[in-house]
Amino acid sequence: MKKVLVLGAGLVARPMVVYLLDNGFQVTVASRTVSKAKALIGGHKNGKAVALDAEKKGDLPKMDKLVKEHDLSVSLLPYIHHPLVAELCLKHGKHLVTTSYVSDKMRAFDAAAKKAKLVFLNEAGLDPGIDHMSAMRIIHDVAKRGGKVTSFRSTTGALQAFEANNNPFGYKFSWAPRGVLLASKNASKWLENGKIREYPGEQLFENYRIENVPGVGAFENYPNRNSVPYKEIYGLKDAKTVYRGTFRMTGWCETMRNVVALGLLEDKPPKGFKGKTYADLTRALVKAKPKDDLALATAKFLGLKPYATVIKRLEWLGIFSDKPLPKEKDNPLDWMNVLTLEKMELKKDERDMIVMHHEFVAEFKGRKEYITSTLLDFGEIGGDTSIARTVSIPAAIAVRMILEGKIKQPGVSIPVSPGIYNPILDELENMGIKFEERKAKL
Repeated sequence: MKKVLVLGAGLVARPMVVYLLDNGFQVTVASRTVSKAKALIGGHKNGKAVALDAEKKGDLPKMDKLVKEHDLSVSLLPYIHHPLVAELCLKHGKHLVTTSYVSDKMRAFDAAAKKAKLVFLNEAGLDPGIDHMSAMRIIHDVAKRGGKVTSFRSTTGALQAFEANNNPFGYKFSWAPRGVLLASKNASKWLENGKIREYPGEQLFENYRIENVPGVGAFENYPNRNSVPYKEIYGLKDAKTVYRGTFRMTGWCETMRNVVALGLLEDKPPKGFKGKTYADLTRALVKAKPKDDLALATAKFLGLKPYATVIKRLEWLGIFSDKPLPKEKDNPLDWMNVLTLEKMELKKDERDMIVMHHEFVAEFKGRKEYITSTLLDFGEIGGDTSIARTVSIPAAIAVRMILEGKIKQPGVSIPVSPGIYNPILDELENMGIKFEERKAKL
């Protein structure tokens, strides 16, 4: 029986663990909070839960031993820990799967992994992951039919379902909020009609558009990091537009642009805020006097009208309140993290949804095609969220395929080849995670 080590027992881990156990693998879940690991195993005879803190140097020998004892390791830890796991996998001759973007540190393992004939598959989740696989299936199909893709747009949103969209921010967290907040400071870059468009992080939310996804609804669409490398990664040599974006409910971009402008997402500890309140923090950020109306002062600082929706949203969130800043945190980003999770968490009786939408313009001899491919997936009330299923199940399928010898591509890779993406997408479709494709003449 093949043995799989799953490092991390966070919000997306459960569907992977269940899938691997159901498919006859022995699974060890290692987590800082061992009770979370035990909950994922659920008493299964082939499951094991162990305590492991990746942040502690003293636990490194334990991690080393665990990697050595298993055939493959899955790192669901924060991405900064992936290189350490990769190093241990290389040391012991073990395969590795992650759902994270390939970092420069991870890419540095490519030659050594190839030499050792080890599969280090990354970006095997939702975004990145399913986005690559579903896009490449169409790109390769266009090429087989003698065409070329001249425009490519791909956008994904991890959102609350429409019936759960009942707070002023139009957003609820079904996964770690700190990651969502940190991503709000990413710079953006993409190719538009042959020209590079590039903006610093503070202008991220100024570059959005309203997009109607047929059969789903209208969303704000803003750029997701640097899309330009995907012209080469996806083999889009003829494409003049290459864009990857993020969906949010309407109103999000304007609000978050002002949150960034206030300095509420800074991760450096300011001095003198021990024992202070959220109102004290906001007052300092907008340089308001003690007697000033804080909402009015904030509106003035941001160049907004006092009745602006953004101000009402911030007031609802609680940044003008006398609520004490969390003692165990020491910076605005983490203080916001606590506040947003308290006010914007997806409840157990609510469900989330994933919307992924690809748009292609393909040119053939004498004609053009407009192709769309759309995934709409909902979580289960009282069960797994959609984000958990769509992130961890593709990775779990990849684990099975590697250990069954069906994925043999050595080195650091992502799922952009037919031998990887076709069987994963086919199995996802059998599990109800399915794209709807449309073609129209232009």
